[in-house]
Amino acid sequence: MNAKSTKKAKTIEAETLRPEYRREDLGKGVRGKYFQQHVQGTNLVLLQPEVAKAFPTPAAVNEALLGLMQIAQRAAHP
Repeated sequence: MNAKSTKKAKTIEAETLRPEYRREDLGKGVRGKYFQQHVQGTNLVLLQPEVAKAFPTPAAVNEALLGLMQIAQRAAHP
């Protein structure tokens, strides 16, 4: 590797707010606001376009998968 870094050095300008933004307009931050959601975890799945058309909402996907699970359980335990 080269002794020179390939990354641009941070400038002081990049770390300050633009003049059109005021700190008080941004509101007060809340520490840990989404911590519980992170702890619970999520499963993100990328659907193929044709599947997304058939199941356009998360509720539709869940309903279809729960139905499939019931069918599979009935087939496994006749």
